[in-house]
Amino acid sequence: RSDPLRWAQAGTMLSRSVRRINPRQLAPTLGVRCFSESGKDILAAVDAAKKANEAKGPFTGKSGVEAIRKAVNDRFHQVNEERYGKEEWAKICAEKKSGANVKTEDVKSIMQRMSDGLMDEKDEKPTQGTGRITQVIAAVVDVTFDDGNIPKILNALEVENHNIRLVLEVAQHLGDNTVRTIAMDATEGLTRGQSVIDTGAPIQVPVGEETLGRIINVIGEPIDERGPIPAKKTYPIHREAPTYTELGTGNDILVTGIKVVDLLAPYARGGKIGLFGGAGVGKTVLIMELINNVAVAHGGYSVFAGVGERTREGNDLYHEMIESGVIKLQEDGGCKGSKAALVYGQMNEPPGSRARVALTGLTVAEYFRDEEGQDVLLFVDNIFRFTQACSEVSALLGRIPSAVGYQPTLATDLGALQERITTTTKGSITSVQAVYVPADDLTDPAPATTFAHLDATTVLSRAITELGIYPAVDPLDSSSRMMDPRIIGDQHYNIARECQKILQDYKSLQDIIAILGMDELSEEDKLTVARARKIQRFMSQPFAVAEVFTGMKGKLVSLEDTIAGFESVAKGEMDDIHEQAFYMVGDLTEVQAKAKELAALVAEDDDSADADEGSTTKVDYKAQYAKFTQFIDGGASGSFA
Repeated sequence: RSDPLRWAQAGTMLSRSVRRINPRQLAPTLGVRCFSESGKDILAAVDAAKKANEAKGPFTGKSGVEAIRKAVNDRFHQVNEERYGKEEWAKICAEKKSGANVKTEDVKSIMQRMSDGLMDEKDEKPTQGTGRITQVIAAVVDVTFDDGNIPKILNALEVENHNIRLVLEVAQHLGDNTVRTIAMDATEGLTRGQSVIDTGAPIQVPVGEETLGRIINVIGEPIDERGPIPAKKTYPIHREAPTYTELGTGNDILVTGIKVVDLLAPYARGGKIGLFGGAGVGKTVLIMELINNVAVAHGGYSVFAGVGERTREGNDLYHEMIESGVIKLQEDGGCKGSKAALVYGQMNEPPGSRARVALTGLTVAEYFRDEEGQDVLLFVDNIFRFTQACSEVSALLGRIPSAVGYQPTLATDLGALQERITTTTKGSITSVQAVYVPADDLTDPAPATTFAHLDATTVLSRAITELGIYPAVDPLDSSSRMMDPRIIGDQHYNIARECQKILQDYKSLQDIIAILGMDELSEEDKLTVARARKIQRFMSQPFAVAEVFTGMKGKLVSLEDTIAGFESVAKGEMDDIHEQAFYMVGDLTEVQAKAKELAALVAEDDDSADADEGSTTKVDYKAQYAKFTQFIDGGASGSFA
């Protein structure tokens, strides 16, 4: 796994001992599975050697091995010349006396794994199993294999003679040569007795730079109507998480430009971030803004996985990425220069697709991390839909449900996904995941299980949306492991905690205010309330992605300006400015500018009132105000008040 080139070379050496070779079975062993660039060259060389030897009799080991050895060695040197440069690679070869030495123990260690690809001289048929459909129940399909070649759990099967490419994933072995599978697409039109082929491996999806700028589905097929993806490599979607020795460490902050996030729950670069909230509180808008702020400015690659969400949102994101230059569409149909790949399995898809599309998106991101050493951004909207789809699949498979109807394997399913999202010694994946909270209940098993895997949690509150404050981040519920003075510094830490203290004091005073009114508070408490309301409004911010709806230009605020702004408010330096000036602005300079505008409007109102006094029709403003306050005190509803 660590060096596919040596793997291919070892395979060539091993093949010397094979008396008779099936070339199409051997070629994937040497190249396609481990090093797809050499796979095509090897296969072509083997086919040419076979044709040349047809007149002399069967294709034997010696001629085949020579053809394979030449193809592998040529490709090996070509790749390394591109990597190191011709002169540097020549020096390396000269120093080692051979550019492709392989130790005997390396060959011995992989002989058992290689043996699956080598053929018995009496049997040149492929080991692919062929079965037939025996039962179809919605997304569950039972397949019986007569020849006894039962596919492994998680293997991908393909239905033959079907109007679309339908992939089935093996979920259970039922006995009597029968397996139970989950369909990755609609099962309409399937019939009993239809032929099914075992591919011999899990679902394979294209990876690499060819996927950038493209939209693919759960099985790696392009769905953007821009033709096939010419990927040189494919990865299985089911992969092992990095080992302990491969994990990397780091405590860098990922600055988002969103004030409330950067101040109170800063994100870790290479960490896992969760955006929690019920329906309609702004999770998707916040994740879109993070894509706009972070991915657009980010030098590396981004992957977006749409899991069980609205197709319209996926379409909007695609066009926004084109407009912002993250995706660059060429006239020839290519996407050269694009920085993002999109993987969609929206809410109209079957549960099998929604349960696996997050793994497909993660697999695309893992390639950039492991093979290219990139710092990758992975956006998932919505991780709850992944859990929900796994729950549907579990019910279809007949498992007994656990708490609140969720699958008994909830923690296992989520852990298998989340543990692959991590920082390694080669690169990192920074993941931002929207998490739907059913009925606004954070103790629900799905969001509660997700909490355990995250480095930072941003909780969106319906109570804050009712105040008209967006983003509706709850400053007291949101948290981050980065909130440590040793990581973010004493100044940042102290200001964040001071703001939270003021907001907590205000929260505890709200019941008293509701019963007795503001007049019954002490002067100190009145000051706390005034500052808390200013902090609350200063946490609002216009978003670039919402500009078409609000008409307000989006604001991006640096971490230094954020800290300085909240420090001024918390210390009372802004006590003379009205709280309305803090609403929907960026930094303090905009607060001061808005305060001047509000003062000018008040002055205009005063002038118009003076003018009215000199006109024939006089308006008694004092009497009107007295009636209004009397009406309010008389018990108007809270929302009207």
